[in-house]
Amino acid sequence: MSPKPAKINTFEGRTLANIKSQIKRIRTNEKARLRNLSVRSELKTLVRKTREAIEAGDKAAAEANLKVATRHLDVAASKGVIHKNQAAQRKSKLATRVAAMQ
Repeated sequence: MSPKPAKINTFEGRTLANIKSQIKRIRTNEKARLRNLSVRSELKTLVRKTREAIEAGDKAAAEANLKVATRHLDVAASKGVIHKNQAAQRKSKLATRVAAMQ
């Protein structure tokens, strides 16, 4: 299911913004919003897969998933999709759980 575009103030198919740069910002912001939504969804999936591997007791899968999730969290933080502290907290929590496995 693809995400729905944000509601933009329009009248008869035209944006209500009159300024050319603002019309472009509306389009640009919508593209960024959809891209960020996709990245956040992917992060949730990767973190969930890591948690599921931990709960299943599969250390090898948990470590592999942790490596992938860590990389994606770092990229998302560097691109401003999520805050760097949030990325650090998520990585730390996952790494602690993986390290505690036997």
